[in-house]
Amino acid sequence: MLVFIIIYFIFINLFSCSLMYIDKYKAKQQRRRISEKTIWFSAFAGGAWGASIGMKAFRHKTKHRVFKFGLPVLAIFQIAVFIYYILKEMGM
Repeated sequence: MLVFIIIYFIFINLFSCSLMYIDKYKAKQQRRRISEKTIWFSAFAGGAWGASIGMKAFRHKTKHRVFKFGLPVLAIFQIAVFIYYILKEMGM
């Protein structure tokens, strides 16, 4: 079960980071964008850390306060829960 959770965590964070890149690319091309609702859904599904990294790396959504402060706070919470769960599974 622990391996599945680690794989899921890696996948969802890569996916969330990719969403930020794709949305930034589409914004530059003036094409139809990825909705903020979709970005937040992936962040709440465990990908807040990846979305935060994507936001910083691609300088995307950094002027939106809800993203600028909300994603890092959610990421810290998710990482804390993830570490707690790993420690619990390891019997610590």
